[in-house]
Amino acid sequence: MKETQYEAVIGLEVHAELKTETKIFCACPTGFGAEPNSQCCPVCLGLPGALPVLNRRAVELCVMAGLALNCEIQRNSRNDRKQYFYPDLPKAYQISQDGYPLCRNGYLTLDGEDGSHKRIGIARIHIEEDAGKLIHAGKETLIDCNRCGVPLIEIVSAPDLRNGAEAVAYLKSLRTILLSCGISDCRMQEGSLRCDVNISVREAGNRGFGVRTEIKNINSFAFVEKAIRYETERQIALLQNGGEVCSETRRFDEVTGETVLMRVKESADDYRYLTEADLMPIHLNEEDLRRLCEMLPELPAERQMRLISQYGIEDAGARMLVSDPGLADYFEAAAAKTNYPQLLVHLIVNDLFRFCTSEPFCSPVASERIGVLAELLGSRTVNSATAKKLLSRLVKQDFSPAEAVECEGLAQIRDEQKLLEMVEFVLDEMPQAVEDYRSGKRAALRAIQGRIMATSKGLADPEICEALLIKLLNREDF
Repeated sequence: MKETQYEAVIGLEVHAELKTETKIFCACPTGFGAEPNSQCCPVCLGLPGALPVLNRRAVELCVMAGLALNCEIQRNSRNDRKQYFYPDLPKAYQISQDGYPLCRNGYLTLDGEDGSHKRIGIARIHIEEDAGKLIHAGKETLIDCNRCGVPLIEIVSAPDLRNGAEAVAYLKSLRTILLSCGISDCRMQEGSLRCDVNISVREAGNRGFGVRTEIKNINSFAFVEKAIRYETERQIALLQNGGEVCSETRRFDEVTGETVLMRVKESADDYRYLTEADLMPIHLNEEDLRRLCEMLPELPAERQMRLISQYGIEDAGARMLVSDPGLADYFEAAAAKTNYPQLLVHLIVNDLFRFCTSEPFCSPVASERIGVLAELLGSRTVNSATAKKLLSRLVKQDFSPAEAVECEGLAQIRDEQKLLEMVEFVLDEMPQAVEDYRSGKRAALRAIQGRIMATSKGLADPEICEALLIKLLNREDF
């Protein structure tokens, strides 16, 4: 009997905290890391008589996200109450949007490294308020309401993703767009970007949908991929063994790598949506949309193409640069100091990144300094070993690389006569290596080159040295 082949059908609900100074319905600050319950007011806490006032900036940022993601912007929208009880939701309802979201029917295109393209639909984007946070301390559970009312957008994808790798690629592309537009700081470690994964499996070739489960609040790219892999395998194993997949809400256990049942999945009816009567409907006119369109910066895909065209750098490097707008800005500032932008990309990606551990990108080396360093390397004033040593020093203290090269005698030795004397001296010292090379042992050449570099204290131009070395080794009279 032929074994049935299955495929996963995946959709993501991404929650991104909006980059506003104050909360969505009150004037409380949104800063991360404050003392518990120190950024709250009667509106956050849902106290009787407290009335919400909609934060205009939250609406603007949601619309900008919709424009960046090719959505239809709804001219008329409204807020709704989503009813559910949970300890960190003081009002026992969340102000969200149900039937009239601000943005609909968008898409994001995933570009594969092989040149392929896949369009992932975006069903809707809407604004809503965040809930609080439960803190489990021993046998007690405490509630921090600082996060109550922090403005969010929820970006709901179509079920167009098929595996964890695609889901991560989608999330990374989405994160890049939100960062570039200044919509969210997307700090996953602080919970300002997190997602719920909706997943079902079906027989390959079947266009219908299986029973889906939802995995809540994952805040790591790696965990998204692991959760999808585990849940896909779990559902397939259930079906192959004659069982049924139940509609459930699950969580991902980061320690075991498994998804764990939380509760039976709610239906839309369970939320008992009703119009938020304390807030006026949202109306957007053409002038509003024109102004918000003009506020959009250069989007990552556009910037990637411009960097390739303007600086002549490789596609892979340009894609990495635009993954963080601060990184791309840093590169362009540094590129103004060098005629070798591709070398600059290599210096940043292969060497500087080792010293940059925070997100978003923050460099310990001024852009001007690394640009000059790329120029010194590209012009062959210094070799790669010296450039790396100078970069390591720049991480610890600021100085002029050009002045250091001149004052400390770090420039490459490129005088052919001096190098010829050095090469001849080393060859006289290494007769066995010469014999090995001439008998076909290519490794001997590297040994001789290493000795030359050591003799020159790392300053000999390796390209000139290699040419001279091969020329001498191949001379019959040498």
